[in-house]
Amino acid sequence: MQYSLSVRIAEAACKTKLNIPFSEIAKIAAECGYSALCMRASVAGVQSSQTELEQIRSIVDQFDLVVSMVTADFNVPQNNDQAPEALQHIEPSLHVAEVLGARMVRVCLKTEADITHAQRAADVAAERGIQLVHQFHPACLFEEVEQSIAALKKINRPNFGLIYEPASLLMCGQEYAETTLRKILPWLMNVYVQNLVITTQGPDHLETWCLGDRPFQLLPYWDESGRGINFEQVSSGLEAVGYQGFLTVHQAEGIVTADDARAYAVRCKEWVDSLAP
Repeated sequence: MQYSLSVRIAEAACKTKLNIPFSEIAKIAAECGYSALCMRASVAGVQSSQTELEQIRSIVDQFDLVVSMVTADFNVPQNNDQAPEALQHIEPSLHVAEVLGARMVRVCLKTEADITHAQRAADVAAERGIQLVHQFHPACLFEEVEQSIAALKKINRPNFGLIYEPASLLMCGQEYAETTLRKILPWLMNVYVQNLVITTQGPDHLETWCLGDRPFQLLPYWDESGRGINFEQVSSGLEAVGYQGFLTVHQAEGIVTADDARAYAVRCKEWVDSLAP
């Protein structure tokens, strides 16, 4: 697998800006041994000018990195009612991906009516050699495994697939290890990892459509309490299905200094290396 560092680690809670300069994140990723960055609109998106996009691309190239995926519209990670609108106007998101050199764009579907828009958007993306991907995520069409597979079969486009994310599956009460990976293998295009435990103590919470409000607590990836994601099962499952794409460190940490970002990136890289068979 190729390891990717998400700019989300230093993203502000509003998800629209970074707490530290992007150039620092890129430098840290390169020096810590990541091969890619996962980009979000907090750095560059459909709101960015051509000059801004090209400046970000020059930083990526300067550090000999690639962009594993772009989430080009603020509404998509915010998972709000406007998130699916990017499918209806997919060209700006595709342009961001092309300038940044990414071959994957994250999108969002909320209702069955969004499927037609997803089909059209995938067709347009295919002309540019770009994949559209949807994360397993609460409060959308891709909460549950079987529901997600049903949506993918309706979309029925070879360049429309899934971001496997075990923490979201856990949040929605779904099995997340090898059995699920085998079910979704025809659509598996990207992997995110976060770690959390469902607990009435909170302090955070997310609303799901299938299980209602879910209080949770983020955990370090390397937590050994046994309360969170079983990453040994995740790793062995990915190996079993022969996954060779990107694995992205994607946890929301809200890091505010370059020194803290470096220390975190180093620890995460040591952790993902320890998972390798």
